[in-house]
Amino acid sequence: MTAPLRLGTRGSALAMAQSGQIAEALTAATGRPVELVEVVTAGDRSNAPVHRLGVGVFVSALRDALTARTIDFAVHSYKDLPTAAAAGLHIAAVPARQDPRDALIARGGRTLAELPPGATIGTGALRRIAQLHALGLQLEVTPIRGNVDTRLGRVLGPEADLDAVVLARAGLARLGRADVITETLDPMLMLPAPAQGALAVECRIDDQDLVELLAVLDHAPSHTAVTAERALLATLEAGCSAPVAAYAELAEGEDGDEIYLRGAVISPDGTRDLRLSRTGTPADAAEIGKALAAELLELGADSILGHEGHTGPGTQQFGSTE
Repeated sequence: MTAPLRLGTRGSALAMAQSGQIAEALTAATGRPVELVEVVTAGDRSNAPVHRLGVGVFVSALRDALTARTIDFAVHSYKDLPTAAAAGLHIAAVPARQDPRDALIARGGRTLAELPPGATIGTGALRRIAQLHALGLQLEVTPIRGNVDTRLGRVLGPEADLDAVVLARAGLARLGRADVITETLDPMLMLPAPAQGALAVECRIDDQDLVELLAVLDHAPSHTAVTAERALLATLEAGCSAPVAAYAELAEGEDGDEIYLRGAVISPDGTRDLRLSRTGTPADAAEIGKALAAELLELGADSILGHEGHTGPGTQQFGSTE
């Protein structure tokens, strides 16, 4: 019998759920059995705000396990990955992306516009905090940490102390908790993090048989969209405390498929909010991302990034999907 492939995953309910879904999809497509191997990361051992933990806190232990050959491949929330490539490793597939938008969960089924001035809203991402401030709704925005259930408990539990929280819609959907969402936020209000809702399936680049096997999981439109978003991010060379957002969509144009990329750089207090968009062909996804980043820099994005700590290539960290 063929030995099971060892899939490394974080141990949170969300990570286990999305890794389990990938394992099932790979077995269904190839017949290869897969076993989950839990790997504890630095981010899992700390309750500090994500942007203070450093880069790669949710992925470095998984990558170490890949390099040490104690696992065969790993599944990451793509937005957790630093933009710099990891030596000897390869993103073999980007499966079909879940809805990348953010979701509001509020008491009384309220929407964002229905929250009264002074309402307390919690989120773990500086990108969301910055955009909530930029909306000028006079909300009290509170940084929070914890897994999905912990965050939902701050609004829906018996000891709820917040009026609302904002989470990634993809994580709630993967856990079967989309029913708690009171509003899926329009990207015009809350532009997602680059690669939000996407997974990255990573293995060793020298394991060519596995590279080819995992390719069956790849979803070309999702891979293309993420390529554009991540190229923008890498070109901006954004530090971990600079809120950067990007969202690429593929649509049919007059001359074939087109990619439409929106990007934004927002100061944490919401007072500076640069937003631009660009279109092109899917084959040019990376170049579109680079060009849009260059336009944002020309408009002064570098001063926002510099003020918040410009730390060089490959350093962007958005924190866990949770």
